[in-house]
Amino acid sequence: MKQADLIKKAQEIQNKLAEVMAQTRVEASSGGGMVTAVSDGNGTVHELRIEEEVIDPSDKTMLQDLVMAAVNEARRKAQEEARTQAKKIVGIPLPGLF
Repeated sequence: MKQADLIKKAQEIQNKLAEVMAQTRVEASSGGGMVTAVSDGNGTVHELRIEEEVIDPSDKTMLQDLVMAAVNEARRKAQEEARTQAKKIVGIPLPGLF
């Protein structure tokens, strides 16, 4: 295969993966489901749900920790999903890609 063909194929794969990742949604929660983050396959958070019971003005730090935990777990799940989708599209694992 010519170098130009390889580059074209790589761009097609990259575009396909970007499309799949933009449409993928992952969800993660913390605090027993009190805080939930929904992210796309690229790690962008699209939704954040916080149950009223966890909102305590006198304990702002706990809420911040729960939000960070949910968002970080959603991003981790998004990266894992990206690796899984890349393997499906390319046919082999791509170490270090995500």
